[in-house]
Amino acid sequence: MSRLGNLGARLYRGEVGYDFIRNRKIWYGISILITITAIIGVAVGGLRMGIEFKGGAVFTTDTKAQISTSQATDVATEASGHQAIVQELGNGGLRIQITEVDTAKANEIKETLSDELGIPANDINADLVGPSWGEQIANKAWTGLGVFMILVVIYLAIAFEWRMAVAALIALIHDITITVGVYALVGFEVTPGTVIGLLTILGYSLYDTVVVFDSLKEGQKDITKQTRFTYSEIANRSINSTLVRSINTTVVALLPVAGLLFIGGGVLGAGMLNDISLSLFVGLAAGAYSSIFIATPLVADLKERDPQMKALKKRVLAKRAAAAEKGESPEDDGFQDAPDSAETAGTAIGRPRSHRTPGKR
Repeated sequence: MSRLGNLGARLYRGEVGYDFIRNRKIWYGISILITITAIIGVAVGGLRMGIEFKGGAVFTTDTKAQISTSQATDVATEASGHQAIVQELGNGGLRIQITEVDTAKANEIKETLSDELGIPANDINADLVGPSWGEQIANKAWTGLGVFMILVVIYLAIAFEWRMAVAALIALIHDITITVGVYALVGFEVTPGTVIGLLTILGYSLYDTVVVFDSLKEGQKDITKQTRFTYSEIANRSINSTLVRSINTTVVALLPVAGLLFIGGGVLGAGMLNDISLSLFVGLAAGAYSSIFIATPLVADLKERDPQMKALKKRVLAKRAAAAEKGESPEDDGFQDAPDSAETAGTAIGRPRSHRTPGKR
C-alpha cells in the first residue's frame, strides 16, 4: 500500500489525526480575512463585465491582419472610445470586442478597422449584442442560484439536520464570495461561461461537504450513550476519516481545470477558456477548504450548544478527570470501535496511538 493509502487507512481507523475542530477559530479568522478582501475587491475594483452583459459589438475577420494584436487593440480602443479586447483566431484573423457601442458607432469603427488593418470592410463581420440578453442570463442565474440554495437547505435538513443545512449554506456562500472576489482582483472578464462555472462549483463544494456530514451522521449514532468522546471530537474524527478522500477528489478535479487555465488560457492564449476555468479552479479549491475547515467546525459549534451535548461534554470531562486522579485512562465502553485513547481524536498526524496490554492497570 502507498504511503498516502496507508495514511488514509490510519486516519479512517482513528489511529492518527489532526485536531481541526480545536483550531477552528484560526480557520474562521482566515476565512473572514479572505472574504473581507474579496468583498473589498468587488466594492472597489468592481467586476469586469463582458460584452454579453453590457452590450456592444464584436468584429471578426478571417483574413490575417497587417498589424499585431496589441496594435489592433490600440486602434479599436481609440476608434471606439472604450477599451477593446482583441484575440487572435486560429486562422490568423482577429476577434475584436468593444462594449457599449450602438449601430452607428459600430459602422464607424468597422471603417476605421478596415483602413488600419488593411482588410476590406466586406471581409469584417460585425455583430451587435444587446445588454438585455445578458441581463436575462444574469436574472436566470440568480434565480437558479436561489432555487439551488433553498433545495440544498431543505434536503440537508431532512437527510441530516438543520444545523448541517445552515453550515453547508454558509460554506456555499463563502465559496461563491471568494470566487467572485478573485475575479474582481484578477480583472478577468465575467461572461456566461463564468456564470456556468460558478453554478458548477456549487455541486463540487456540496459533494465534499456531504461526504464529511455522512461520516459524522454515522459517527454520532448513540452518542449520548457513551462517555468517551464529545460531539466535537466525533466531528473531528469524521473529518480525518474522509480527509484523504477529499484531497484525492479535489486534486483529480483540479488537474484538468489547471490545464485549461494555465496552459490553454495562459500559454496558448485561449482567452475564452479563462472565463470558466478560473471560476472552476478557485471554486473547487475553496469548496474543498470550506468543507473541512468551515462547514464541519460550524456544525460542531452549533451542536455543542444543544443541552444534550453540553451534558455529554460534562460527563466526558468528569470521567477523564476522575480517571486522571487515579492515574488511569477512561475505560472503553465499546462506542463505535473507538481507539484506545480518548485523546486520539486530536492526535497529530504521524504520531501512533498508544497500545496497552490488557490486564490490571
